[in-house]
Amino acid sequence: MGQIAPCLWFNGQAEEAAHYYASVFGGSVDHVTHYPQDNPSPSPMAGGSVLLVEFTLFGQSYQALNGGPQFTFDEAISLSVTCADQAELDRYFDALTGDGGTAGPCGWVTDKYGLSWQLVTRGIMDNYHSDDKAAIARMMAVMMTMQKLDSVAMQAAFEGKSA
Repeated sequence: MGQIAPCLWFNGQAEEAAHYYASVFGGSVDHVTHYPQDNPSPSPMAGGSVLLVEFTLFGQSYQALNGGPQFTFDEAISLSVTCADQAELDRYFDALTGDGGTAGPCGWVTDKYGLSWQLVTRGIMDNYHSDDKAAIARMMAVMMTMQKLDSVAMQAAFEGKSA
């Protein structure tokens, strides 16, 4: 059976990043492959250095590739994490921003490697499935004023109440 594994491009930090993500999200580093000693590829990575790291977060397989400096992350792709509650969102937010990452608008975070993440609670995601368009609009208006999402304030806005 086929499987899709996002492949994240790094410039020498693939193994470090995989271990970092596994530590933040309780995942695992599953396999590390090295470039051959006589590296025939056009990559600037030295023979014997880490080529590919396979890791798992929340049951999803990922690959971290050391490909060189020619490509970098941008906000056109992000990994979205649906958190159980505000405490879990806060924990991930603090971990991803606390070591060189930056907070962005509306729950987005860019980690120290430049990868973008969206952190949102299950309750907020459930609200987006509502048929009440006015409630969603109120919630989104409040969200647009935030960096780290405040699920209590967003729920209050959804319900038409003050936080």
